[in-house]
Amino acid sequence: MDIYNLTTVTQFILIGLSDLPEVRYPLFLAFLIIYLITLVGNGAILLAITIEQKLHTPMYFLLANLSLLDIFCPSATVPKMLQNLLTEDHSISFVGCALQLYFLVALVGTEVFLLAVMAYDRYVAICFPLRYTLIMTQVRCAQLLTGTWTAGFLNSLLHTMTTFSLSFCKSNRVNQYYCDVPPVVALSCSSTYTEEMLVLVVAGTLGTSAFLITLISYTYIISTILKIQSAEGKRKAFSTCASHLTVVCLFYGTTIFTYIRPSSSKHSPARDRLISMLYGVITPMLNPLIYSLRNTEVKGALRRLLHNKTYAAQT
Repeated sequence: MDIYNLTTVTQFILIGLSDLPEVRYPLFLAFLIIYLITLVGNGAILLAITIEQKLHTPMYFLLANLSLLDIFCPSATVPKMLQNLLTEDHSISFVGCALQLYFLVALVGTEVFLLAVMAYDRYVAICFPLRYTLIMTQVRCAQLLTGTWTAGFLNSLLHTMTTFSLSFCKSNRVNQYYCDVPPVVALSCSSTYTEEMLVLVVAGTLGTSAFLITLISYTYIISTILKIQSAEGKRKAFSTCASHLTVVCLFYGTTIFTYIRPSSSKHSPARDRLISMLYGVITPMLNPLIYSLRNTEVKGALRRLLHNKTYAAQT
C-alpha cells in the first residue's frame, strides 16, 4: 500500500525530467547555457535602457519590465531544475512548492497583462502619433505598470491559496519539472472542482481579456499601416511593432494551451512538459534577441554600451 494514501504529503517529487537519466548531464549543460544567455541578454537590455537617455520613453520602460520578467520567470524554476539534474534529488518541500507556484503564476500573469499594455502603447503610437506624448505620459505608464504587476500577483495569490488548501494524501509525484497549478491539483485527493473552475473562469477571463486587447490593438495598427501611402512609411511603422508582435505570438502560442483547460482533461504529460519548457525557458532567452535584432535604437544602445565597456577595459 502506498504510504501517501495514509499520511499527509509534506514534500513533492518533481519527476518531469527523471525519465531521462542517461542525458541528465547534457541537459544540465544545455539548460545552464540557455539560462545564462537569458540573464545576460535581458540584463544587457535593462542596462542599455537605463544608461541610454533617449530610451527613457514609455515604450522602453515597458520593454525594461518585460526583460525583468524574462529574468525572474526562469529564475523561479530553472535553478531547482538544474539542481535536480545534477544531484538526482527531485524533492521539493511543501512550502517550497507553494512559493515556486506562486511566483511562477504571478510572473506569467504579469507578462500576459504587460504584453497587452505594450500592444496598447504601440496602438497609440501608430494610430495617434501626434497625441502619443499626451496619452502615454510617464505617470500613465507608471500607473499601467503598477496595475499589471499588482493584477498578476493578486491573481496568483488566489490560485496558490486555493490550490494548497486542497488535501494531498495520495501520490506526491508532480509530473512536471516545477510546481504548477495543473500538475499539483491533479495530485489532490479532495474535490478539485473549485480550483479547476478558477483556472478556467478567472485565469481564462483575464487571459482572454488581455489577448483581446492585444488583438484589437493590432487590428487597428495593421489597418492604419495599410493606409500609409509610402512603402518606406509602412516599413518604419511596422518595424516599431514587429518585435512585440513576434513575442506575443511566441508567448500566447504556448501559455494558452497550458492553462486554459481543466487539469483533469486527457493530455500528454510529455507534450505539456515540452510546451511549458518553451514558454518557461526558451522564450525568455529569445525575447532579448528578437528586440535587439529588430530594433535599431536598442541595437545602437547595445553597440555603444559594448564599445564603452571595451574601451574602458583597454584603458
